[in-house]
Amino acid sequence: MAEITSVTSEALQAQLRALLPSQQGFGEDLQASNVIIPIIDLTETASGSVLRQDLQTALAFGSQNEFIVSNTTTTVANTPGFWRLVGGAFIRTVNSGTVPKVRLLLSDGSTDKIAWASNSVVSTVEGIQVNNLDYTFFLRAGDELKVRCDSSSGIFTGSVRQIADSTGNLVNPSGFTSE
Repeated sequence: MAEITSVTSEALQAQLRALLPSQQGFGEDLQASNVIIPIIDLTETASGSVLRQDLQTALAFGSQNEFIVSNTTTTVANTPGFWRLVGGAFIRTVNSGTVPKVRLLLSDGSTDKIAWASNSVVSTVEGIQVNNLDYTFFLRAGDELKVRCDSSSGIFTGSVRQIADSTGNLVNPSGFTSE
């Protein structure tokens, strides 16, 4: 015969109230039974039809759109949704009196906003500055993600891939098939 026991853990009750806010006024203690009840996880992730978030954003041969930008501005993404950008900015320090700049810009078509930037310094000693990047961007309809390198002393190379559409529907890596 199953025996029912009250559980008086305030920590468990607080967690239950946080996870199930509609049950806050229920007023009864949690109860436990000495009967084992199997629980089957029927979520899409448990069934294998949906990837975990960290796997879903993986880089994949067929998904990546590569780019190399130097001494120009290039649009690297302009479809609404969520985009993952990985890459590296390489800036050569020069003593010419100019300051090389590499930037990631978000644009609504009329205004550019700097999302990330790196500048070199004017120096009598030449050197190379390297920045590795891994960012996720959201683009609305009409938005663009641009890479700008102001001189040939700056190079940004990398790739982008869409990881979700504008409503949050995930875009799996190219070639992934669930069971």
